[in-house]
Amino acid sequence: MTKLSRLLLCVILAGLTTAWAVAQDSDAKPKGEVRNITGCLSKTGANEFLLTGTDGSTWEMHGNNEVNLAKHVGHTVEVKGVVSHGKMHNMKEDEKNMAHDSGMKKDNAEHGHLKATDVHMVADSCN
Repeated sequence: MTKLSRLLLCVILAGLTTAWAVAQDSDAKPKGEVRNITGCLSKTGANEFLLTGTDGSTWEMHGNNEVNLAKHVGHTVEVKGVVSHGKMHNMKEDEKNMAHDSGMKKDNAEHGHLKATDVHMVADSCN
């Protein structure tokens, strides 16, 4: 093989590898985007809260100046927010899905960290 043929082969392989990596990233589920989650809000620390979704998912949140979570503790609420560290969250959830699909894990409920941007009460108690 000549040097030119080897160089051309390396360029083609690099191009295919890059195309594959971009395709993998664009096929990712939109887990890191804005979410609307309905569930029960509880307080877990000084300024820390846990939203347990009606679908079994759990979301850790911190109080912030935009949203007053403290006044909704013990209520069923709908929270709009953005998943923190979206790319890492996606990778973790994909790994959990693979473990669940292979029978290694029974529970497949989503868990993550959410930055709340809006909250409104659905009911004044949790079911």
